[in-house]
Amino acid sequence: MDSTEDRNFSWFSIFRLGLVQASLGAIVVLTTSTLNRVMVVELALAAMIPGALVTLHHAMQLLRPRMGYGSDVGQRRTPFIVGGMAVLAVGGTLAAFATTLIAGHFVLGLVVSVLAYALIGGGVSAAGTSLLVIMAKRVAPERRAAAATMVWMMMILGFALTAGIAGGLLDPYSPERLLAVTAGVSTIALVITLVAMFRLEGPAVAAPEEREAKPAFRDAVAQVWQESEARRFTIFIFVSMLAYSAQDLILEPFAGAVFGFTPGESTSLAGTQHGGAFLGMALVALVTQVFKGSPLASLKGWVIAGCIASGLALLGLVAGGFVGPSWPLKANVFALGLANGAFAIAAIAAMMALATEGRGAREGTRMGLWGASQAIAMGAGGFLGTVLVDGASFALGERGAAAYVIVFALEAVGFFVAQALAQRMRFPRAESAEPTFHPALADAE
Repeated sequence: MDSTEDRNFSWFSIFRLGLVQASLGAIVVLTTSTLNRVMVVELALAAMIPGALVTLHHAMQLLRPRMGYGSDVGQRRTPFIVGGMAVLAVGGTLAAFATTLIAGHFVLGLVVSVLAYALIGGGVSAAGTSLLVIMAKRVAPERRAAAATMVWMMMILGFALTAGIAGGLLDPYSPERLLAVTAGVSTIALVITLVAMFRLEGPAVAAPEEREAKPAFRDAVAQVWQESEARRFTIFIFVSMLAYSAQDLILEPFAGAVFGFTPGESTSLAGTQHGGAFLGMALVALVTQVFKGSPLASLKGWVIAGCIASGLALLGLVAGGFVGPSWPLKANVFALGLANGAFAIAAIAAMMALATEGRGAREGTRMGLWGASQAIAMGAGGFLGTVLVDGASFALGERGAAAYVIVFALEAVGFFVAQALAQRMRFPRAESAEPTFHPALADAE
């Protein structure tokens, strides 16, 4: 059998995985952003229609544990990554086609849209889960934070490039142009994935415990849930990502209603937040690489610090709601992005490390369970944020600063609860390169 060191990915191999993640992001941004705008603006549909379709895409990611289990059974991730991207590409193209149908055949267009977004969610579940698993198994422990940063920055770059290039190609808008651009992006993304994954993984090499007869899916999930650390991390992911996402749809309206930002200024505020997130990700990657083996490289420390800093930044928004236009909103939002970026990338690196801890041949099932928890939280977070603002506005009799402040305060509490959960968790040592099974991690083993 190859040694662990021989099977660890080089930086170029990690870059190839980043190309896959960027390709995935390119299709997703078109279907969740561009098509959303076309439905609401060009087709004058109720905003709840594309909102429901995006929610369906998140709901379909409850398939992640099943996809992860499937890759565990075969001990091969490439078929799930390539197959998932193919399903995603078909779903993205079908979603654009459905959008062109809606104008003349409303009911048929909606039916096709539902099918398309179900395929999108299923494709993301298969490709995204298996990509994280292959990183968990094949990236050296000391490189995980930097590798996660590289891959996620490439995904965000995929968002930005696709939005910019596709946006230019869509003008002047026509249904035919929308379909052509979306089909083109989906095809290019699939081709890039095929090239990037070609002979990357190599043959499956299973440890002795991984050659045992595989349990049924329900039994595998139950075994993972019995592992105390896996269960705690699932809850931590849900709480932290709920707090992370609840401001997604209300931050720009808050800037407009309380600070008088124009649409252009509030849009640029999102860029400020993303810039902070980029810097936060880069900071974690740099420090964990430069200070290997020191407390500064502790993923647990970065996760906890990121949660606390995110909570404090949200409390800053609470203060801004009371102070008004004199509050340094842009600096506050940049700080929120910085804290969110540091927390998110440290949590992803920790996820990669924890996926290989516990009973062998369950990495995909664990990653799928955590991915499903994240998807549920992300799907619910943005929706709950808007519901809470609407509810508070109704109770207060106006949509003022207080309605937004309540949501930001609850998010801050969520992050403080998440850091308390992280304090109780055992994170693997960075020096440990071998997947291990610790009986103490499984309450019912």
